[in-house]
Amino acid sequence: MSDTKGYLFIVNDSPYGNERPYNALRLAMQWRDDRKGRCALFLIGDGVNCAITGQKTPDGYYNVERMLKSLARNGEVAT
Repeated sequence: MSDTKGYLFIVNDSPYGNERPYNALRLAMQWRDDRKGRCALFLIGDGVNCAITGQKTPDGYYNVERMLKSLARNGEVAT
């Protein structure tokens, strides 16, 4: 059964300083994939750095840009 509520994920941390942006993106992607309802991602403050193209991902880190592009294809990202 699908949830009719919408959810907003707010990211305000830089992409590679801690895992909060990664966790928000991962949760939003999983929410979308499970079709549990509409979700949106809002980048504010240092979180807008997640949207920089051509990121050089530090060794051992996930690529936030790739995750963000996946969500943006569905029109779910705002800065």
